[in-house]
Amino acid sequence: MVALKAEPRSGAKPLARLLEAEAGRIRGALPRGARLVALDERGRDLTSAQFATRVRAWAAERAPTAFVIGGPDGLDARLKDEAELLLRMSAFTLPHALAQVLLCEQLYRAASLLAGHPYHRE
Repeated sequence: MVALKAEPRSGAKPLARLLEAEAGRIRGALPRGARLVALDERGRDLTSAQFATRVRAWAAERAPTAFVIGGPDGLDARLKDEAELLLRMSAFTLPHALAQVLLCEQLYRAASLLAGHPYHRE
């Protein structure tokens, strides 16, 4: 996990410029050749089983996958356009730290499903 500080908020910089600057720092932190999955409240809903299927396919491709959670103002539109998948964790707006926990749990759940472990129940 790589945590980046949010761009400092100031009255002088418009929100679009703040998000653009954050996006530049995010791109700089991504592993080379990484698949980008951006968490976004307007993203695609997947069940845990569908997510596990995606994780399996990504792992088979042997390219790193980077999950990106935006700061307090979300993610830059261009960065979201670059993402292979916009993924919605919930219809609720979630605090950054809670979104991290939910993503970690879903990755654990996906691994459990793929391993045939009984953690996940339908």
